[in-house]
Amino acid sequence: MGVAITELLKKKNISLDYLNNKSIAVDASIFFYQFLTTIRQRDGSLLMDSHGRVTSHLAGLFSRNCNLIKNGLNLIYVFDGEPPKLKEDENEKRKKKKKEAQAKYEIAKIKKDVAEMKKFASRTTKLTKEMIDDAKSLIEAFGLPVIQAPNEGEAQAAYLVKQKEAYAVASQDADSLLFGTPILIRNLSVSGKKKIKSNELIQPELINLNETLRDLGINQNQLIVLGMLIGTDYNLGGIKGIGAKNALKLVKKYDDFDKLFLDAKWGDYFDFDWKSVFDLFKNMPINKNYSIKFKEVDKEKIIKILVDKHDFSLERIENKINELKIDQRGLGEWF
Repeated sequence: MGVAITELLKKKNISLDYLNNKSIAVDASIFFYQFLTTIRQRDGSLLMDSHGRVTSHLAGLFSRNCNLIKNGLNLIYVFDGEPPKLKEDENEKRKKKKKEAQAKYEIAKIKKDVAEMKKFASRTTKLTKEMIDDAKSLIEAFGLPVIQAPNEGEAQAAYLVKQKEAYAVASQDADSLLFGTPILIRNLSVSGKKKIKSNELIQPELINLNETLRDLGINQNQLIVLGMLIGTDYNLGGIKGIGAKNALKLVKKYDDFDKLFLDAKWGDYFDFDWKSVFDLFKNMPINKNYSIKFKEVDKEKIIKILVDKHDFSLERIENKINELKIDQRGLGEWF
């Protein structure tokens, strides 16, 4: 879901060239759900191999890695761990929606309504452990680091940027800003594409946390509270009637957060203290025992995963890898 503060953020359009030779901490789950939602057959069903195993996420991951590496980006994939207890409500809500979408998909399938099938199929997306393990193997075959977060991947990715291990976090959600990432990149996968309905040009966006805070006239703690008023994954829906602009006015008006949440009637909506959510953003557990090493692309391993195991076209895979033209002395020499 993510926190809905994007309308307040100070954004700067950039090209992929701007990120050349920079390390980017990727919010892996966001990438994979994008692939599973968009890379589908005409009836909306997922791509699968001859054994009935889902391959949409692998197709997307392979293509995106090739494109971004070719543009000189150094990707560090960060994976979610166990969700915090306060996120259980959000997860239950997602499960319920997927169950409802699955039922509607089955009805559309009986009616042979392809448009409806495609519509509801994309809402049933589920990322399994087997799919994650396959994705991790493919990422490592590209010679890219994989970091496992104990809890939230975006908090871990934000930590990498704060430690100067990466230049920015790549995610569509703004949560990593609440976790304190100095720089967030949105729309990393596209450059110069247009939305079908609005004909609006989509480009990668850079959001600088310090510039955003300065522009809004608030500090980091106020940004977290602003997000909580609107609603986060840990307090779904936020406070009724408070949108982004009103939330901004409130955090500027109140010096005392206790009084702010009391007047906003936090207790009418949530049976836990506001400080428990605030503390998650300030003190989310982080894995500090990680290693970031870039290695050579292992062409044979990629072929073994995609072609031998999952029936991808050998010719297409080889052609795409050969386009990379990577110096076989290894990516490590880029640093």
